[in-house]
Amino acid sequence: MVFTRDLRVADNPALSAAISSSSAIVPLFVFDDDLLASGFAGHQRLRFLLESLVELDASLRARGGALVIRRGHWPQTVVEVALAANAGVIHLACDVSGYASRRLARLRALAAGSRMTVVTHPGVTVVPPGELHPASRQAYQVYTPYYRRWLAAPRRPILPSPPRVKLPDGPDAIDTGRVPGMRELTNADHAPSWLPGGEQAGLRQLDWWSRRCLENYDGSRDDLTADQTSRLSPYLHLGCLSPLAVEADVRASPGADAFVRQLAWRDFFCQFLAAYPRTAADDFRQRKQDWADDQDGLTAWQSGQTGYPVVDAGMRQLAAEGFMHGRARMITASFLTKDLHLDWRLGAAHFLRNLVDGDIACNQLNWQWVAGTGTDTRPGRVLNPVTQSRRYDALGGYIRRWVPELAHLPSAEIHEPSTADRRAAGYPQPIVDHREAVAANRARPRRTRRPR
Repeated sequence: MVFTRDLRVADNPALSAAISSSSAIVPLFVFDDDLLASGFAGHQRLRFLLESLVELDASLRARGGALVIRRGHWPQTVVEVALAANAGVIHLACDVSGYASRRLARLRALAAGSRMTVVTHPGVTVVPPGELHPASRQAYQVYTPYYRRWLAAPRRPILPSPPRVKLPDGPDAIDTGRVPGMRELTNADHAPSWLPGGEQAGLRQLDWWSRRCLENYDGSRDDLTADQTSRLSPYLHLGCLSPLAVEADVRASPGADAFVRQLAWRDFFCQFLAAYPRTAADDFRQRKQDWADDQDGLTAWQSGQTGYPVVDAGMRQLAAEGFMHGRARMITASFLTKDLHLDWRLGAAHFLRNLVDGDIACNQLNWQWVAGTGTDTRPGRVLNPVTQSRRYDALGGYIRRWVPELAHLPSAEIHEPSTADRRAAGYPQPIVDHREAVAANRARPRRTRRPR
């Protein structure tokens, strides 16, 4: 049984299927050298992954098993371990990205050559990608009709944690290896931690947040100062929590509808990427204007020095925590694409490098949604950073936390400081004028492009 983005023992269909079909199993995780070499995962996500693997190993050992750790070319390494254990079947969860699909295809080919079968299972989403689709398309391209179908879709049974996990013994015994340290995977000894990784940590976070914040989630989720978002996204990304079990846990609670909609958004983007894998890197909706070339603007945005306090607060939170409030993600993404006119892929790549919850489907397709090249039915939508700041950080608490040089300013001024206040605080002037930038973008020459 190969763990990928399902690092848990509870409600894990692949794990349950492997245990029920054999007297002994090899629970395996392979560090993919191709992914590690790409720099796809930043230090904070790797730290979270390592903590999650340590806890997963402990959970398996408590049941008589252990997590087998390997590193290498992923498909080949999986087959090598399966051959060493004399395994006939390889179980794993289905994923949605183009990379995951290509990796799975290579695994199937290698396994078939060794007379082994590969069986995939649900578990990464609430409703499996491809289960819901309109009659004329591969996948839903608009959220609302998808959400209506999603709510009514049948759910598979939630599976209990296995009471026992038995490893092969005798001539088929396998060296388990160990979870490596940060230094073995990257040049960092450690990374800042704002949430611990692992299934039990995820369950504690879910319990704490649902008891204290869920009831008021719809009214507070966009409040930057209150910061009552669930922070469950890293646990869902790596599968420390089952999204189906999370939905079942909260669905009957007061205030759950708004949170369940967010789970549906996650499924929506997953089913979309599974059907259109190229949208991880290519525009779904063709843009009719060229992106600007502004390295200084990109650097200022990345470092939280744009002169727009709410934008800079979001970018500094990302650098410090590997996390950014959802509303801030929309504001900062809109600023990069609509104010600076920079390619959404630059912003998406920066987010993926730094976010603990960097999920290829949610990240890339949310960026396209904001940039107007994705599934948003209003592609010309622009978020005014000052208006957004006044609306969602009315008292300036979010800005004060992350842009401390402005903390002394009163709430009425902190969203748009005067030139004198900026100079006194050592805070930059705005790198662009929002109104002028948006007007210039709308006036830019348009060119004709072939439809996709």
